[in-house]
Amino acid sequence: MGDWEVRLIGSDGLTEGETAGVVALLRALVAGGAALGWVEPPPAAEVRALLETLAAAVPSGDAAIALAVLPTDEVAGFGYWRRYGRPTHWHSADLEKLAVDPDRQGLGLGRTLVTTLIAAALRHRVEVLTLDLRGDNTRAAALYKKLGFHQYGRLDRFVAVGEARYDKLLYALDLRELRGPA
Repeated sequence: MGDWEVRLIGSDGLTEGETAGVVALLRALVAGGAALGWVEPPPAAEVRALLETLAAAVPSGDAAIALAVLPTDEVAGFGYWRRYGRPTHWHSADLEKLAVDPDRQGLGLGRTLVTTLIAAALRHRVEVLTLDLRGDNTRAAALYKKLGFHQYGRLDRFVAVGEARYDKLLYALDLRELRGPA
């Protein structure tokens, strides 16, 4: 284990310092070219609104937020899943973002964040956890495969970043297999 603590955010939500840390982390990663769904660093207000929406969904089990914090209280990583909104898909959730400080990548922090989110999904009776990623994100794809996710689809040249085009890879983890017989 590294010099961080990974914890799930409870019904109290994130503190102001944690929120500011997630905003700064996401903005810096996107500015450096990270594949997190934004082309330009997202406005702080947009990230704050996302975090408020997620935090409001945590008490009902419709979302889970994992945060990695250093002893200095600096945010080193962040991830979350959210249940699908349609009643026919409510039993499943999508791991929508996973972000790790570049200085801490390759040290197991991403793995710890994902396993923490998987454990939360199991507790909340999520049956299938899905995610998608940009096709050139080979380190993330390798991590998800090691954790049991399997690729079930690919959308060729689906993601546009300026003139560049990337495949979108679709992955799933069947939590019913991890949970065992009911």
